[in-house]
Amino acid sequence: MQTNHKIYYSNSKDMRAIPSSSVHLVVTSPPYPMIEMWDEMFVHQNKNILRALKNNDGLRAFEMMHCILDPVWQELHRVLIEGGIACINIGDATRTVGDSFMLYANHARILSSLIKTGFSALPLILWRKPTNAPNKFMGSGMLPGGAYVTLEHEYILILRKGSKREFKNAQVKQTRRESAIFWEERNDWFSDVWLGLIGTQQKLKNKDARLRSGAFPFELAYRLVNMYSAKGDTVVDPFLGTGTTMWSAMASGRNCIGFEIEAGFKDIINANLETVKATANDRIRQRINDHLAFLESRSDAKGKFKYTNRHYRFPVMTRQEVELFINPLVSVEQTAKNIMQAAYADTPPSEFSGDWQELIPRAAKKSKSGQLQLY
Repeated sequence: MQTNHKIYYSNSKDMRAIPSSSVHLVVTSPPYPMIEMWDEMFVHQNKNILRALKNNDGLRAFEMMHCILDPVWQELHRVLIEGGIACINIGDATRTVGDSFMLYANHARILSSLIKTGFSALPLILWRKPTNAPNKFMGSGMLPGGAYVTLEHEYILILRKGSKREFKNAQVKQTRRESAIFWEERNDWFSDVWLGLIGTQQKLKNKDARLRSGAFPFELAYRLVNMYSAKGDTVVDPFLGTGTTMWSAMASGRNCIGFEIEAGFKDIINANLETVKATANDRIRQRINDHLAFLESRSDAKGKFKYTNRHYRFPVMTRQEVELFINPLVSVEQTAKNIMQAAYADTPPSEFSGDWQELIPRAAKKSKSGQLQLY
């Protein structure tokens, strides 16, 4: 199996290279309006934003920034297939403009724009980002009346184009079955609050690029790609940044198209090619080991399992997991300028293939770490 990955170093609004109704999933995080680190980017595209800020008109600046993003949402609606999903990570902003401190609700403004464009809103996810900073109190601190709640979460907006996606022919249905997630992952990932995902700080060589990096964690994109697409699908990120969505797509056997206006990220993306194989296979190994640990705890409490996965030959909870297979990433090569191709194995690595003895409490062999071992 192979996937292809294309990067356009151009404005995300210029997605004419993508045919209509050809993309299955969008995973992205745009620049956040009214967060100062992105002021320059927005002002570069509309000088009136700077005038509004200097005139202490925060709401006008806020709206003009979002007017720059609105055409992107319209293009995403065009390129998505019927039933395609858009996942947009966005945080609200708090800012003092002149003498006025207020919340600028980016998630609400973007959600409104997406619905006007024709998307249907699905239940969203709150990504909780706790901070232990001792000076995180805003306003009057311990005194009532002038203190402000500290923002420690961001939103992952989830929207669908049209009605529920259909998987019509036998081959597509089989690919969907192989793209299943584990039962215990389903219970964790499809919660409306995500805890414990730590935001990543990219070690960028370019100072300007570092200032513009607001990369979400690999795990955030990896979950979304596996939750809302099947192997071989095409994922688009109109604000590619350091390439996190693309690496997650590579790790999951999906194709990816990314757009990035900041050329300073090019060296970072190319450098990460050296580590994506190890990152992908480490995450796959973690998923399998987590499932083995789940089997151990579950078998101790409940006894035997009813179903067996066909590829790994270990127990699973449901019939829908019988065909589940996570393709190991074998190689990533740059085949042309800004184009990469990833190749995958069609069989499990030796450490995760073999025959299981009947799984019953206390009969499964354990490693020193306490995890189940394959026979």
